[in-house]
Amino acid sequence: MVATVSARAQVAHLLRRAGFGGRGEELDAAEKAGYEATVASLLGAPQGAADAGVAATPPPVFPVIAPPGRDVTARKQANRERAQQAAQLAGWWLTRMVRANAPLVEKRTWFWHGHWATSIQKVRSAPLMLAQNQTLRALGGGDFATLAHAMVGDPALAVWLDEIGSTKRAPNENLARELMELFTLGVGHYTESDVRAAARALTGWRLDRAGGRLLFVPAAHDDTPKTILGQTADFDSVSLVDLLVGQPASHAWVVTRMWNRWAAPGPVPAEVMARLRTAYGAGRDLTALLHALLLDPVFRGPTVVGALAKQPVEYVVGALRALGITPDDADQAILLGTLRRLGQVPFEPPNVGGWPSGDAWLTAAAAQARLDFARWAVTKGDLGAVSSAPAASRVDATARLLGLDGWSDRTRAALQEAAGRPATLVALALAAPEYAVN
Repeated sequence: MVATVSARAQVAHLLRRAGFGGRGEELDAAEKAGYEATVASLLGAPQGAADAGVAATPPPVFPVIAPPGRDVTARKQANRERAQQAAQLAGWWLTRMVRANAPLVEKRTWFWHGHWATSIQKVRSAPLMLAQNQTLRALGGGDFATLAHAMVGDPALAVWLDEIGSTKRAPNENLARELMELFTLGVGHYTESDVRAAARALTGWRLDRAGGRLLFVPAAHDDTPKTILGQTADFDSVSLVDLLVGQPASHAWVVTRMWNRWAAPGPVPAEVMARLRTAYGAGRDLTALLHALLLDPVFRGPTVVGALAKQPVEYVVGALRALGITPDDADQAILLGTLRRLGQVPFEPPNVGGWPSGDAWLTAAAAQARLDFARWAVTKGDLGAVSSAPAASRVDATARLLGLDGWSDRTRAALQEAAGRPATLVALALAAPEYAVN
């Protein structure tokens, strides 16, 4: 007998993957509207200032931190200010994820942050990281070529991958290598010779920190012919990106990256790959690709539903949204401390490959950190829907509050023992396996 996924479980899955989960009333509305209509609503929701939650969380404005020179005291003060700005930036984005009425935009931006993974720990500039974040948000649903061009010209990425100061006399290969391996083509679709030639194409850029932009210095650029992927031309950063994103391997790589993070780990089923590549098309349309992915029957089926573990940011943001908690300034240190314990702080990916996915997040240490967070969250959240329910119905009321379509028998039995203590019940539910699954 082939396993099936109920209509309610499908929309619950959709709201988790295309956002950060939904409360019971949101699941009710999605189930009533139907799966396809809900996908259309998620993709067509008002964005930018038209989203009241986004309008309520404008980006921070950071004062310029003056170069400290050699004075030790001034350097320490500058480092403290940078750390404060980094915490403010991460706290702002968490709050926007919580408050956004169109969470798919923030979820998509989070995906691209992991794809073009850049860390403030090396960039050391909140303004540059914020500018990159805004680029990912603005361009993450359009033509992948437009996004790739913007990111190759992104100052934060250039600092992160040592592109600043790469000259025709001493080309740095970091950006060229990662541009091919992680960002556009995937392993096995280029050679070391291609990397060296691409590094020459990317030479000549300097950073204007005061203006937060890259400046091109023609005298430092290698303008001689280069052979890349079998084609010879005077490639520069623009023509190099055009070459890479036009490769069939690039189309397959973008589909694979999105499938692995939005749907399931591992190879993309052949029939799914064909459908998604068709949607992506010659125009490299990222919104069309995501639309096709969310509607794909395999995405809605038993091999994908529950196939991913929630990343820490997804877990924390989803819990805050479910419990109606809008973080204030005092909460930010607790939330960032929780995420640091869990191993995922916005703007601090561990390396250029981004964060891991799947079962890597399901460790004993992570379980304790989630439980500690849950105990704090229930002191701040709205538990009225659970506490007002009869004791016999509170376990189901908790599932509804958290946007889950049910519990296993084992979890239900454990939660039922805490039914007389609503705060304890909800905290345990937040730490339960069912809530850890995305």
